[in-house]
Amino acid sequence: QVQVVESGGGLVQAGGSLRLSCTASGRTFGTYIMGWFRQAPGKEREFVAQIARSGDRIYYGDSVKGRFTISRDSAKNTVYLQMSTLKPEDTAVYTCSLAPSGGAYSYWGQGTQVTVSS
Repeated sequence: QVQVVESGGGLVQAGGSLRLSCTASGRTFGTYIMGWFRQAPGKEREFVAQIARSGDRIYYGDSVKGRFTISRDSAKNTVYLQMSTLKPEDTAVYTCSLAPSGGAYSYWGQGTQVTVSS
């Protein structure tokens, strides 16, 4: 069993910054990828960023490139999403997920709300 827990969401003004954290616990796999997704009301879930446990295989969604940075602390099984220059369109529920090596995203957190006011 794997548990994924996010934290760090909140309300911020446009142009501001927030940092989200995601910690995986339980029977985590030796190698895996952790990713962030987001979903705004009435929209489909959107890929935000991912990072492998080794720190490589970093990818970003086009809408956040240059503004968001993903990083990890492997010893803590934790990944961070530093969000800068936030825009109202970044408002969404941000959810963290874990994908076992070679597998699909299988374990999901409950999500954390990020609201960016204009």
